[in-house]
Amino acid sequence: MCRSPIDGRPQIFASTALQIRVAKMTKVSSLPADDASCGWFHLSPARQPRPSHSGTRKARWVVVGAGFTGLAAARQLALNFPDEEIVLIEAQQVGYGSSGRNAGFAIDLPHDIGADDYIGDIATAKTSLKLNLTGQGILKDLVEQHRIDCQMRPAGKYQAAIEERGVAVLDAYRRGLDKLGQAYEMVEEKQLPEHIGTHFYKKALFTPGTLLIQPAALVKGLADSLPKNVTLYERTPITEVEYGDKTVLGHRNGKIIADKLVLTNNAFGMSFGFLKGSMLPVFTYASLTRPLTADEQARLGGKPYWGVIPADPFGTTLRRTVDNRILVRNSFSFNPDGRSQPKYLERFVKRHRESFERRFPMLQGVDFEYTWGGALSLARNHLSQFGLLAPNVYGALCCNGLGVTRGTVTGTLLADWLAGERNDLIEFLLSSPGPNRNPPEPLLSLGVNLNLMWGQHRAGKES
Repeated sequence: MCRSPIDGRPQIFASTALQIRVAKMTKVSSLPADDASCGWFHLSPARQPRPSHSGTRKARWVVVGAGFTGLAAARQLALNFPDEEIVLIEAQQVGYGSSGRNAGFAIDLPHDIGADDYIGDIATAKTSLKLNLTGQGILKDLVEQHRIDCQMRPAGKYQAAIEERGVAVLDAYRRGLDKLGQAYEMVEEKQLPEHIGTHFYKKALFTPGTLLIQPAALVKGLADSLPKNVTLYERTPITEVEYGDKTVLGHRNGKIIADKLVLTNNAFGMSFGFLKGSMLPVFTYASLTRPLTADEQARLGGKPYWGVIPADPFGTTLRRTVDNRILVRNSFSFNPDGRSQPKYLERFVKRHRESFERRFPMLQGVDFEYTWGGALSLARNHLSQFGLLAPNVYGALCCNGLGVTRGTVTGTLLADWLAGERNDLIEFLLSSPGPNRNPPEPLLSLGVNLNLMWGQHRAGKES
């Protein structure tokens, strides 16, 4: 039993959180370094980055990581503590990191790949659904309130299968959705071209609740609409941290002294001394075409925008965007330091081209304009970390590939909990044991890389 950081009331924390110990002085072992070719970032509305920090600054609240989770945490802290200044630190530019590099699905439904019906325990699934819907609702309200131009569309998503093994996955998930009481439509092979243009797939399961977004545009818009008592520093990578009664965050041009530190930097939380050996920085890769001409759009047919996820988790994700581009995402690499490696871009763009040509033979000559990678923060047990990390240090880490909705809601709820609020969602997050520990190196890299290679091979035509 511990005490609330704000009002002193008794709190129960995840058992793993209380077992974490950090050195008084921690050198940050790895800093974000993403590639420069993310199409979402370059095609999103231009903005003036906020200045980097220099000198010495003291703050009651400091949030590290300005992705979906950090932006949500900083915003809600500012609303909960309107007379206090919140400092938000981003190592790169806002929208340049992982939150601006995903496929742009703000998903509502739970999808437990470890369960036979992909739903699993019904009580847990209902809470996960509530979390995701809450995150969606927060984003929808902010986009409307601040008129953020991020191509948000309530388009739903298709989960599509090519082989019988994939069709069996769709049937199993359909049974899980029945158990959960959620709407869906099974779209047969003959009807699919009316939806997504291509004849490539055998069957798809359509669920209506997913929002499609331009992720970098959304992240930029969220950053530029923060409350006035949030100070955002961009291009300020933290290189060392001293923990104590106050936390001192050092960087090349100065230091920031925090009464309360909130970590929302996913796998880079390990570089700050927490959950070491528990999170897996796995990169996935995407390519985005030039805009389709009017003739190409007519040849493609189907709806004006849509999103497809594969029945096999190692398969290909597709988007037709509002501005008539096609996104292809597949292929994975394990980058233990969380940093981009150019060799994978050169290798995987060829795979993207093959996947594109198999699905869209009617679009010969449509080139890719951009190819990039983006990190997922994964845990082997698919659990996240929420709450206390050390005295005066808190975190919402490891979104397991659901950063848009789950990052938004966990960042918001962490700030509410820090203000003394309690509800069923906060209790659910606090009760999680968090990510489990991974095997040591070199066994970890060997095991993860073999699993990624086998999974991508086994995906077959889904890739």
